[in-house]
Amino acid sequence: MPRLTATELEQYRRDGWVVPGFRLPATEVDALRAALDRIIADNPGIRPERLVNAHLADSAEGVRGSRVFFELARHAAILDLVEQAIGPDIVLWGCQVFCKPGGDGMEVPWHQDGHYWPIRPLATCTAWVAIDESKPENGCMRVIPGSHRSQTLFPHLTEGRTDLVLNQRARDDVFDAARAADVVLEPGEMSLHDIFMIHGSNPNRSPRRRAGVAIRYMPATSHFDRALMPTTNNGYRVDFARRPIWLLRGRDRTGRNDFTIGHR
Repeated sequence: MPRLTATELEQYRRDGWVVPGFRLPATEVDALRAALDRIIADNPGIRPERLVNAHLADSAEGVRGSRVFFELARHAAILDLVEQAIGPDIVLWGCQVFCKPGGDGMEVPWHQDGHYWPIRPLATCTAWVAIDESKPENGCMRVIPGSHRSQTLFPHLTEGRTDLVLNQRARDDVFDAARAADVVLEPGEMSLHDIFMIHGSNPNRSPRRRAGVAIRYMPATSHFDRALMPTTNNGYRVDFARRPIWLLRGRDRTGRNDFTIGHR
């Protein structure tokens, strides 16, 4: 099974993100692309950048997803990589498709994920799996290397713009945008990033779609505290009170995570 090399693991610790050498085979990418096309067709009233809970057949947010993405989230190779980042006790708590159509794909402002999530202590490794090519021309993810190191949340401002995927952005004076790095991925490649890392992406003005799926894993030493934030509005409504979560590896070290809510 794939492993992060010593150099890759050092980069993840130092910079807050890494692109592992592992890549999904083309047949699996084709299946993801077909599943995405079905989800987009099944959710005509939802922007494709906002397909939250894409791994659920039906979600509290009204998105009709696909089990193909749930199986991706349980992919042994991805879990092996994530285990090196967060340890052997792994909880799957989210899976969202970020699909930017060619021409009018929405911008994601600079932000830290932890501002939006009811996890204490804050800890998550996100595996961002590319379904299409993800490059600067079509709005690939951009990161501020090292911005995670203090493990603190920086001040954010609320945006009133309607052309953004999220409605909060990191205040300009807390990071240096000139240090940004583009996360360039081929279909089937993925990046891993830390919950405290500042990241975002430009709008997609190219004719080529840019689609990927963000799978959220937290260590089971953290508590998914639904009472802390039952719902949130990121620019779109997210229901954490009814969100199902799964213990994929190890055991729940907190003894407080509920793995029955939202399950059928």
